Amino acid sequence: MTTVPDTPWQHDRVDDFVFVSGQLSLDLAGTLLWRRSRRTELLRSPDDLRRWIQQAGLLDAPGPLDARALSRTCCLREAVYTLADAWPLVPPADGQVREALAEVNEAARLPLPRLQLDEDGHPTRTGGIDEVLGAVARDAVQLLGGTDFARVRECLNEDCTRLFVDLSRSGNRRWCGMTECGNRHKVATYRKRRRETTP
Repeated sequence: MTTVPDTPWQHDRVDDFVFVSGQLSLDLAGTLLWRRSRRTELLRSPDDLRRWIQQAGLLDAPGPLDARALSRTCCLREAVYTLADAWPLVPPADGQVREALAEVNEAARLPLPRLQLDEDGHPTRTGGIDEVLGAVARDAVQLLGGTDFARVRECLNEDCTRLFVDLSRSGNRRWCGMTECGNRHKVATYRKRRRETTP
């Protein structure tokens, strides 16, 4: 029988990708876990990046990816997180925030993945790292410049720094995902309550 530890965490395995943020750009930002404590990088290699791109549904078969592609993606990821954390901006914005804004705007000018139909009528998505970054950056621009940004929240697991868009009807979503932080918080709360009530 598998036991669940009392310590906070986000995934069963630290190399899992999850897509629970409701926005592509925030899902990318979530590939660096626990930013305030034990920072854990999920994009450790070009192969990790390739897996993320495919699981995100951006490209069917990403082209060649190298260390530079990984570095560019991580730079955009950090720019997205910096902006989302500081948004809406209150002038004068500090240097780091201005650099993040320039990074996102520059990437938003890149092309988008090419969507076409094959002979069987199935959509295909092709492109390279430019198209991936273009799609992520435009997603961030639309989020930050749109009405949904008012619904952006940070997971209430104190160790989790994942951002998500709360589109629940009640508007009181607390966790990045129930299978990540939500259920585990319930387990930890239950165990704590049992310890307090057990003689």
